[in-house]
Amino acid sequence: MGAGLLVATGAVHLDLYVTGYRTIPTIGALFLLQVISAFGLALAVLVTGWRVAAAAGAGFSVATLAGYLVSLRTPLFGFREVRTDAGIAAGVIEVVGFAALAAFALGPSERAHQPAKERWGRTTRVLQGTGTRWLACALVVLAGLALALSLDATSPGPSNTGAASARLGETTIGGVAVLTNAQGLTLYWFSQDAPTTSACTGGCTAYWPPDTGKPVAGLGVHGTLGTIHRSDGTVQATYDGHPLYRYIGDSGPGQNNGNMLILSGGTWHEVLASQGAS
Repeated sequence: MGAGLLVATGAVHLDLYVTGYRTIPTIGALFLLQVISAFGLALAVLVTGWRVAAAAGAGFSVATLAGYLVSLRTPLFGFREVRTDAGIAAGVIEVVGFAALAAFALGPSERAHQPAKERWGRTTRVLQGTGTRWLACALVVLAGLALALSLDATSPGPSNTGAASARLGETTIGGVAVLTNAQGLTLYWFSQDAPTTSACTGGCTAYWPPDTGKPVAGLGVHGTLGTIHRSDGTVQATYDGHPLYRYIGDSGPGQNNGNMLILSGGTWHEVLASQGAS
């Protein structure tokens, strides 16, 4: 059961990696490492039956969960995760997987007749200690509680929610002048959008919140401003015919972590303030 759950969490991360996470700097490499490690540990548990392999799998599961929970609250390597069905499913799998693998690693030995050397000797005795078992039980409870409490973690809402004016500005990042919203956050355009229609809907908006409201040009802003009406009834700002978005991975002004990412079926570009989107 523990090995199967390792395969399951590896499969979820593989799907996310293939469908876009591979393009995210550092995060993409970490997702690939997670996939390889999950499948490798699952194989080790099944083939060897060693308690140490199961303990390593349990530690891997809880570490993966910890990374997910941290990235829900704060950017991790420049990327902030948002709550999605895939993330919740992976989190539940990791909690149950940790419990199953820990139970196997810490449970009564079925090979008591084997020499201590073949049963990893001192390591096995430590794993079977009462204190270790209580610690594992506490970690299972804490991991489940942490996941449950994190289910209310959502991305920050759009900078504007109605039709109020939103003043656009510009800032320089890496020697390039880019468009920013009223809070100074970098704005992006999506390759799949049409001038009057946004292709970023549903779960896409969790990562790329639309910049809503009627835009007003600030200093340095020379493009053509406009608005479109989204399917949910909100008004989204446009610049040179491109609907505008923020990126959840940008935690403050001066960041452009979403530039050139391939997510949600298309490529995301920072908006050039001096020349308009191209």
